[in-house]
Amino acid sequence: MMEQAAVAAEEAATGRSATLLDVRNLRKCYGNLVLFEDLTFQVRGQQMLAIVGQSGAGKSTLLHILGALDTASSGDVYFDLTLLRSLSPVEAADFRNREIGYVWQFHYLLPEFTAAENVALPLLARGKSKKEAVQEAVHWLSEVGLSDRATHRAGELSGGEQQRVSIARALITAPKLLLADEPTGDLDNQTADALFSLIERLHASYGLTSILVTHNLLLAKRCDRVLRLAHGRMEELSPLDV
Repeated sequence: MMEQAAVAAEEAATGRSATLLDVRNLRKCYGNLVLFEDLTFQVRGQQMLAIVGQSGAGKSTLLHILGALDTASSGDVYFDLTLLRSLSPVEAADFRNREIGYVWQFHYLLPEFTAAENVALPLLARGKSKKEAVQEAVHWLSEVGLSDRATHRAGELSGGEQQRVSIARALITAPKLLLADEPTGDLDNQTADALFSLIERLHASYGLTSILVTHNLLLAKRCDRVLRLAHGRMEELSPLDV
């Protein structure tokens, strides 16, 4: 009870939620190759965190571990009070569907489906009727500025529009955590800036906690925090110094 009271007092003072992700001594190896080790950091609720670093540093692998798509060689990740490595494959799949929204560099839209049908897929996986799922998808397409493209197939959309659809698909399940792996990597500068502004707006409007892997340091500067993964270690940077 004392701990809960202390957390409540801190939340009232800071206007922030308690720690959502707690990463402790994380290590990932592939045979004799140590990709990273001794990664320890916390992410508070409603923070927007950028992870930067050179290609091959392990940023995407780290994101997969945080989202229960991969497991670490050692160390722990807690999501609230849930220890991710304790989840069975079925439990991990349910956890991802409930708590995590994913946006990748490539949109992975199904080309034979409309934008609305693509966005509706996570709700269909939950067992919602197609009518309910598509209605919710149309709402989310409006949120990302694509209400007039709901019936268009993926191939009829521009690259920026395809990524907007993937953001709507990621958020339709009302996740707590948004994980984005180079979401602007395939876009020109102007489109990338507009897409990042959209993510910022949705992050604030829906009280998300967001972790973005990016090579774009100008975008990283706009986040609350920046972590750099280099030579297997994590370093925290001031956004102003990126």
